Amino acid sequence: MGAMSMLVLLLTHPLEFRTLIQYKLWHESNRDITAPSEHAHSGWNRVPMRRCWEFLDLTSRSFAGVIRELDGDLARVICLFYLVLRALDTIEDDMTLSDDKKQPLLRAFHEYAVKPGWTFTENGPDEKDRQLLVEYDVVAEEINLLDARYRDVIIDITLKMETGMADYAHRAATTGEVYVEKSAEYDLYCHYVAGLVGEGLTRIWAASGKEAPWLGTQLALANSMGLMLQKTNIIRDYREDIEQRRFFWPREIWGRAVYGKAVGRPAFTAMEQMCQPGNEQQALWVQSAMVVDVLSHAVDALDYLRLLKQQSVFNFCAIPQTMAIATLCLCFMNYEMFQRNIKIRKAEAASLIMRSTNPRDVAYIFRDYARKIHSKAVPGDPSFLQISVACGKIEQWCEHYYPSFVSVSKSASGNAQQVFDPTDARTQIVQLAEKRDRQLAIEKRMGNGAAKEAARPLGESSSDTREILLYVGAAFVIVFLIGIGAAWLLMQFFE
Repeated sequence: MGAMSMLVLLLTHPLEFRTLIQYKLWHESNRDITAPSEHAHSGWNRVPMRRCWEFLDLTSRSFAGVIRELDGDLARVICLFYLVLRALDTIEDDMTLSDDKKQPLLRAFHEYAVKPGWTFTENGPDEKDRQLLVEYDVVAEEINLLDARYRDVIIDITLKMETGMADYAHRAATTGEVYVEKSAEYDLYCHYVAGLVGEGLTRIWAASGKEAPWLGTQLALANSMGLMLQKTNIIRDYREDIEQRRFFWPREIWGRAVYGKAVGRPAFTAMEQMCQPGNEQQALWVQSAMVVDVLSHAVDALDYLRLLKQQSVFNFCAIPQTMAIATLCLCFMNYEMFQRNIKIRKAEAASLIMRSTNPRDVAYIFRDYARKIHSKAVPGDPSFLQISVACGKIEQWCEHYYPSFVSVSKSASGNAQQVFDPTDARTQIVQLAEKRDRQLAIEKRMGNGAAKEAARPLGESSSDTREILLYVGAAFVIVFLIGIGAAWLLMQFFE
């Protein structure tokens, strides 16, 4: 943002201005990949890898920053993983390539990805990331330097993704448009382009040793992470996709008669009708059903984030998810989305980045946006009940794992401690339970003490020793006195 933009923001949205200033001052990058101490991990001292980092900046401003923050070798590995998939996507998206040319390229890309010296110069001149393929040999060179545990994952995910992309590219070439009929087909498409990315990242986290090895088997949760991001983007990008004849919304949803019946109109017969005048309310009912579909992945995403233990990995995964739920809230019941591409404000994005640092705060971000979504829902919406249930599941998840009446604060000694909200009725239940536990602990200690006292051998304690000595001394005195008395009697008898 320029100086004038910041001044306007200060005058019109002072709180947002403060948030951006805080972000600029306190959320600077903690890692400099160009530093000599980082060369062993970032590869900046090698010319090909340096060019790869430059390509990352050119192809993804949103992901470049969080990728750099990943710990150790992970930053370099994920940078290369991203560039391989970006190159694959660039071929698939290029409408200037014939299907005959595109199909063999896509279906063999896992081989080209690691082929030394391979480049591709036949992309259209207006293709945004064509230069990445023109100089792809630098990426292949660095991929081949990776440890086999990382390289094998990247190749495997590329193989799976290229198959799905080739199938959809062939359909687009033969029909003239990208079209999705069933919800299951929609899920499969999102799996190919985003769910597999989640799978690949999860397997890399596990292979690195920075996360638990069993994390690599949590592929259903990883798939939901990817689907939530992709489906949110598909909803937001409605207008752009329509103009490019890409119809990703499944007909099974937007073609339902119930949405037309709710406003006294027939069902939509084409996706373009949703952005036409007079169809606003019906279009919002369709959008509501699409939002319900996205929210079905929210709890899985929260479950996945709870499994992560490495801070940079958590940040990398959590920030896009909180951005997605915020974008979903912005789009919900907002007809402007059908007219233009809308985005959350920069100050809101900066706030989400700063807050997305632990599972508890991320869960509360999800809960807060779910409440906002639910507050926008109206009873006349055919999906009102489903929206309420989906938002309720998020609320229920948050209360189960991070009860709202419990907060964490630092004691005078600097240690973290739980603090209960005295105005919440659940606090009394917890306090009674804690009191009962303390009483049981005291009774248990007393019972154990009595049992030990009864079972202890005689003479084990100092009090037992004194008692024994007292008895022995008394016995000795009695025997001594009896002996003296017997001697006196004998003396009297013989006199």
